[in-house]
Amino acid sequence: MFVLFLITAAGGFALSALSGIFVLPALRRLKASQTEREEGPASHKVKSGTPTMGGIMFLLSFVIIGIAFSFRFRMIIPIVISTVLFGLIGFIDDYIKVVMKRNLGLRAWQKMALQIIATGAVLYYVYRFTAVKFDMLVPFSALFSANAEDLYWNFGFFTIPLLFIVVIGTVNGSNFTDGLDGLLSSVTLVICFFLAAVSIKQGVQITPAAGAMAGALIGFLLYNWHPAKVFMGDTGSLALGGFVAASMLMLKMPLLLVFVAFIYLAEVVSVIIQVFYFKATGGKRFFRMAPIHHHFELGGWNEIQVVRAFTVTTLILCVVTYIIV
Repeated sequence: MFVLFLITAAGGFALSALSGIFVLPALRRLKASQTEREEGPASHKVKSGTPTMGGIMFLLSFVIIGIAFSFRFRMIIPIVISTVLFGLIGFIDDYIKVVMKRNLGLRAWQKMALQIIATGAVLYYVYRFTAVKFDMLVPFSALFSANAEDLYWNFGFFTIPLLFIVVIGTVNGSNFTDGLDGLLSSVTLVICFFLAAVSIKQGVQITPAAGAMAGALIGFLLYNWHPAKVFMGDTGSLALGGFVAASMLMLKMPLLLVFVAFIYLAEVVSVIIQVFYFKATGGKRFFRMAPIHHHFELGGWNEIQVVRAFTVTTLILCVVTYIIV
């Protein structure tokens, strides 16, 4: 299976890296460029005009490899479906904002409604067309029982609502993480290696999906590393959230996203805290700026330092999680 990971990673890398030759000029012709927020860090002002929607590069690369291997490895089909559905939501939002020049893009309720529909479609497919059950590995349950069957819990009536929260939370956490050159790409790349390692360890055949996305992200990082030549946009950030959430679902580990995708969680929680604190205190801020990566920037860290710290944090948490499962 490790060889399979290398093969799919090489394919994903080649397709993603080569796609930049065609995608970047196309985005420039569409004038699909980034407009930085006025209230954002001053160092980001120079990024205005950088092409966005670049997530198309790794999304298409992943889908091509995923479809090619799905005939033999049926477990990756829900992952491909989830990645595509959430990527499409992001693409619609990006297209409205940067091509049609309607700054709001999809309204919040429209985006949420589409995410609920996408999540329902993925969960229905898993339930109806796979052998994967919705019982979940509970963190630290091994401390209380040596019986393998006791490690996986079914939450009964609360299972489906819980999975909706986990999937949609992961997708939006991924979206908030995409704010610095190479940040979301690097953090998710580490998660891809974790997914591959666990799938090989447990014999769950999602390795081709993890390999394809890992390779595609490395290819994308050739263009997205600081200073970025292209941003992934919501097309990429929502697709990556859908990929990670569905992959952990297939491994029966959605609850372990708290550790594996801790950066996603920290980013979205920082925004929630900032908003509530701002309203409760009549205008005071808990963080210098949210999402939390901007808090560190305004504290004196440069982008590369933030990306390095967040990526290493993800690596440490993934290694610890791999050991305990």
